[in-house]
Amino acid sequence: MNASAPSGLRRDDGFGGRGDDFYELLMRAHEGLDEARSAALNARCLLLLANQVGDIEVIRQALDAARASLAPPAQ
Repeated sequence: MNASAPSGLRRDDGFGGRGDDFYELLMRAHEGLDEARSAALNARCLLLLANQVGDIEVIRQALDAARASLAPPAQ
């Protein structure tokens, strides 16, 4: 990331209206995988994409937002 660029989690449509295309790719990547292999694929994708982002503050914000979006545990 450019050192002079502002750091922060992107909130606009980064897919330029093609979010459904991304979702389709993600679902295809998981086809035929059991739960353990699907979780492993998710972890590998997360690491590859985090490396691509390369900005620890943006990654921290993304992880915080993802965790905050989880439903509370069932009682």
